[in-house]
Amino acid sequence: MYYNYIKALHLIFVITWFAGLFYVPRLFIYHIEASNRRKEEAQILIPQLKIMSRRLWYFITWPSAILALLFAVWLLVLMPSWLVQGWMHLKLTFVFLLILYHLKTHQIFLKLQKDVIAYSSLFMRIWNEGATLLLFAIVFLVILKDSLHWIGGLLGLFGLGFLLFLGIRLYKKTRKEK
Repeated sequence: MYYNYIKALHLIFVITWFAGLFYVPRLFIYHIEASNRRKEEAQILIPQLKIMSRRLWYFITWPSAILALLFAVWLLVLMPSWLVQGWMHLKLTFVFLLILYHLKTHQIFLKLQKDVIAYSSLFMRIWNEGATLLLFAIVFLVILKDSLHWIGGLLGLFGLGFLLFLGIRLYKKTRKEK
């Protein structure tokens, strides 16, 4: 009876979780690049970027992640038969990778809040695409379930990753030319 409501809430919180995972690395990139600006600019930009990151991370991304996972567990309690299906095993593997991605992003966040810059803006641009790859993998698994052949899916995922990497390289090249 409540299944569709729980599913809708799960989906809403997955969307807001990914919104945070897509945007916070962009703020990290701006923070890293602001640290290379003149001192006067950096003193204005960095505190503002830290506030924006902190609010996004703690008020949107973390709560959304927790709620998405809670509603997911609730869905699995309502539909335990999913736990014996191969597509669900693979989806849960990608969700586990998403949680690891989230936790690593949290480590990066904490370092930047202390003005410890451990990564380049190029690395962060590449890192930012991790959430994109995981989103594609999870959505295709949920929609296609067992009709998706795993080899084709894996090749598609690697192809997407390669295209994203080429896009980042092209962006870097055109940025240097300016």
